[in-house]
Amino acid sequence: MANIALQSAATGLAALNTKLDVIANNLANVNTTGFKASRANFQDLMYIERAAPGVENAIGDRRPTGLLVGLGVEVSGTQNDFSQGTALTTNRDYDLRIEGIGFFKVRVEDSTGGGVAYTRAGNFSLNADGELVLANDQGRRLDPVIAIPNDATSVTISTDGRVQVLQPGQTQYQDVGQIQLTAFVNPAGLKQIGENLWVETPASGPPLEGTPGTDNRGRLIQGQLESSNVDPTFELIEMIRTQRSFEMNSNTIRAADATLQAIAQLRR
Repeated sequence: MANIALQSAATGLAALNTKLDVIANNLANVNTTGFKASRANFQDLMYIERAAPGVENAIGDRRPTGLLVGLGVEVSGTQNDFSQGTALTTNRDYDLRIEGIGFFKVRVEDSTGGGVAYTRAGNFSLNADGELVLANDQGRRLDPVIAIPNDATSVTISTDGRVQVLQPGQTQYQDVGQIQLTAFVNPAGLKQIGENLWVETPASGPPLEGTPGTDNRGRLIQGQLESSNVDPTFELIEMIRTQRSFEMNSNTIRAADATLQAIAQLRR
């Protein structure tokens, strides 16, 4: 019946609208440090079974195919692409890039993720107490907390996360902290909460914290940032494909409407 076509096309329009929202968010964050692009995954809905495959007739022959009519589509979920973003050289002491797998751990409100969240953004700065914090509107502190002495004349951060400073009157660098990286078995299962942050979920698995460069974790590069991994060309192509799919579903609604109109006029 044409009403099934109307319903199926309507689900298509709703799903494509969600995909367009995801694409728009990707393009909006094309310059967001450490941002990971998302994609919308689709799945078909239930089917009306009008004839089952394999049904046997009176002489033992079996129906080779069934007759099933689908009821449309829905967005099954959004999936992040955790491929490495392009390196951006800044030469700033507190800019860090993770080369490989891992997240920085930062402190958040206790009501969010149990008080900790994770990020790929390495644009750090210092707060009023000299602590390393994310250079965003909230100033989330790195965990474990690392404080830089206010008289430090030079700061170096090694590839394995050792933070060292040189102070007046000294000739050797002194250790002031160790940056840790956290990995997850399924990073796609992390929950995005904004501010370039993710929090742990049952789907992500437990956090696996350790020293950069060990157990398959990435290493740190000082003076660089990881750019967004959004590919504008790909996203624009996907936007065009989504728009064309939207138009085809709209045409399906028009065709179903015309069919219902013709059926309604049969009595005249």
